[in-house]
Amino acid sequence: MKEKILEFIEKKQFAQLKGYLQALNEADISDIIDELPGEDGALVYRLLDKDVAADVFSRMENETQERLIKLLKEKEVTEIINNLYADDAADLISEMPAVLVKKILANIDPQQRKDINELLKYPEDSAGSIMTTEFVDLKMDMTVKDSFDRIRKVGKDTETIYTCYVIDAERHLMGVVTVKELLLSKYEDLIEDIMEKSVIKLHTLDDQEDVAKTFDKYDFLAMPVVDQENRLVGIITVDDVIDVMHEETAEDFEIMGGLEPSDDSYFNTTVWEHAKHRIVWLLFLMLSATFTGAILTHYEEAFASVPILVSFIPMLMDTGGNSGSQASTLIIRGLATNDINVKDIFKVWWKEIRVALICGSILGIVNGIRVAIQYNNIMLAIVIAITILCVVIISKSLGCLLPLGAKALKLDPALMASPLLTTIVDALALVIYFTIAMHVLAI
Repeated sequence: MKEKILEFIEKKQFAQLKGYLQALNEADISDIIDELPGEDGALVYRLLDKDVAADVFSRMENETQERLIKLLKEKEVTEIINNLYADDAADLISEMPAVLVKKILANIDPQQRKDINELLKYPEDSAGSIMTTEFVDLKMDMTVKDSFDRIRKVGKDTETIYTCYVIDAERHLMGVVTVKELLLSKYEDLIEDIMEKSVIKLHTLDDQEDVAKTFDKYDFLAMPVVDQENRLVGIITVDDVIDVMHEETAEDFEIMGGLEPSDDSYFNTTVWEHAKHRIVWLLFLMLSATFTGAILTHYEEAFASVPILVSFIPMLMDTGGNSGSQASTLIIRGLATNDINVKDIFKVWWKEIRVALICGSILGIVNGIRVAIQYNNIMLAIVIAITILCVVIISKSLGCLLPLGAKALKLDPALMASPLLTTIVDALALVIYFTIAMHVLAI
């Protein structure tokens, strides 16, 4: 598609290009403009119909949006912002440099500016920051016919019309009614009689991760957001929740890999930014690894007496790290899906202990037999077998307890995944190994 569009531009066949764009999906057009050079991207954007252009713009990468705003005229920028839903406009402004923000806010209509400022005042990553203020609201004393008239009047400018929210004169949330229920009711029926009074709702300060979990639990397409006085201030739609899920998943992967979370994509992040996000954890892990060196120094006499002990260190440390990572991955996933709660800590730990006993015993027996055959040394085989069993038990215990402990302290459980967990397990594995070796081998 990109090559076809570039061909139209090169031949100056703009009428044909406009017709070609009309047949494409908004998401595909957005991806294409992201890949086009600035001037070509602006040209393609100008050929879009107004009702399509806003949707295309909201799907673009932040860098593309910024580049377009610099290339477009003030009138065109104003048109873009005024046609965006308030939550998309707020997201755009929050990512833009101050100079561009000033240019944007100076040109949009007062109501849109008010809605954007309202959204920007909420904490980042809260329900209030991702909600939209455009929705269909109804009154209890309306009839079904009145409701359809209301939907026709405001529906074009709202993000969804499939769920309507019933409020009183002070905008307190009283109930919810779907278009399906309206269609199946008589025109003269009152909204108060057909609405659902028990409403599942979100609060403006709820964490966006909790918002995503609520959507996942109830399978809603949209949910109302209320303030501390139960006044309806906005709604959150499922497309915004999907974005949140992507952000949270990416953030957890980065933390688990020992990286500082980044808002930009891999290619849009500079080499310096990549290095800055990685160096803090690398320094911390490097310095923490000095404990491992100190432990080896402490037991220098042990492996000086039995040099063969050194050859098993990598295997024991890797086994411990892998065992701990398996447990922590499952626990972090369980916490993310609400399958596991902090109150389940002892239940989870007991289960992991039993899993560790089985895995550790099998690994210990297999390695014990291998060592006995390979080195013809029964006592050394016993040391390796017992050490592996103990290391696996300790590793899986830490792998489940550390993420649960982090969650109890209101920290991200992903912090306790590899490589931090591996560093802790490595140090403990060495202490366990040489302690058992010194006693069994009488060093």
